[in-house]
Amino acid sequence: MTQFRTIGSRTVAEEAFLHVMRSTIETPTGDIIKRVVVKHPGAVAVVPILDGDVLLIDQYRAPLGRNLLEIPAGKLDVPGEDRRETAKRELEEEVGFTPGRLDHLTDLLTTPGFCDEVITIYRAVDLEAAPVNPIGAEEEHATIIRIPFDDAVDRVRNGVITDAKTVAGLLLAAGR
Repeated sequence: MTQFRTIGSRTVAEEAFLHVMRSTIETPTGDIIKRVVVKHPGAVAVVPILDGDVLLIDQYRAPLGRNLLEIPAGKLDVPGEDRRETAKRELEEEVGFTPGRLDHLTDLLTTPGFCDEVITIYRAVDLEAAPVNPIGAEEEHATIIRIPFDDAVDRVRNGVITDAKTVAGLLLAAGR
C-alpha cells in the first residue's frame, strides 16, 4: 500500500509553544501537495470526581472572546514530560486537589486537519485537598465550579458545555 510521505518541512512562524510549519507532501499517486501544520507539545485534561460531583473551571478563552466551562487541563511544559505528572500538576494548580488515582480515558486528537496536538484525558478520583496555584491571568480569574456529575453530563447533552476535551472527558467518565 502506497503512503503519503513528507518530503520537506520548514518553519514559517514560532510563537510561544506553537510552531507553524509548511510541509511538502508526496501523495500515493506521486502528486506534490503543500500543507500548513501546527506543531503542539501536547496536553492533558482531567475529570476530577469528588463525592459524585465534578470540578469544572469557568475561564476566559481569548480565541472565542468569552468564558467556557471546562475540565482542568494544561499543556506539557517540557518535551518528554510525563503526562500523569502533568495531569497531577494541572489538577492542583487549577482546582486545588491531588488525585489518589488517575484512570486513563483516551488520547484525543483535537484538530488533526492542521495540528498534531494530542490531549490525554484522565479521570481523577480519591481526591485530597491541596492549595490552588493558578498560573497565568486566565487561571487567576477563573472560577471553580462544583456540580453534580449527572448535571454536567446533562449540560453536554443540552449544548451548554461544548469544549471538545470536556465533552469527551465527561462522556467517557460517565461510562465508567
